[in-house]
Amino acid sequence: MTDSSNQGTRLPSGELRPIYNRDLLLDVAVRVFTERGYDGTSFQHLSLASGLSKSSIYHHIEGKEQLLRLGLQKALEPLMASIGEPAATTGSAVDRLTYLIRSNLQIMADRLPYVTLLLNVHGNTETERWALEQRRTYDKFVAAVVQEAIDEGDVRSDLDARTTARLIFGMTNSVREWYRPDRDTTPDQLAAQVSSMLMDGIRAR
Repeated sequence: MTDSSNQGTRLPSGELRPIYNRDLLLDVAVRVFTERGYDGTSFQHLSLASGLSKSSIYHHIEGKEQLLRLGLQKALEPLMASIGEPAATTGSAVDRLTYLIRSNLQIMADRLPYVTLLLNVHGNTETERWALEQRRTYDKFVAAVVQEAIDEGDVRSDLDARTTARLIFGMTNSVREWYRPDRDTTPDQLAAQVSSMLMDGIRAR
């Protein structure tokens, strides 16, 4: 006899409802937030998507905004950690910039649903405003490294640092529109290819 005690309960349709922990619930919530928008997502939507009752959802979390914050943390924690790494703070500015671009792309590929959620926030809640402030800190750090690379003569002097940083983010952020980890290149390959194209375009000749 097959032991299904760890597979969840059976739904009326005959499908097995998975046994949820907070991480699995978070995965579902992030998908629904991205599809419907955070403001457009109700507990009813989360209940339907997860197969859990509202009371079961509250067993795992305190409220909807906690799920939003946990999802945004999944994207922000590695992103903010990357700007404190030795490769981002020591050495030539052009090498640090290359590291930051590659790291950004690897995080994007590794945590695609969470980064997509981060890029979709508008600042309508306290949690969203916190996330946007974190992103601004990160953006300013990268722009400062671009300026240092210009000052050191390794990046074209005709470029504006802040504009260049925005264009870099525009290209890296666009990856979420088409990258599929199960069909496309690995995160490392993606990071190598895109960072190479970006750096070739801005290096001083």
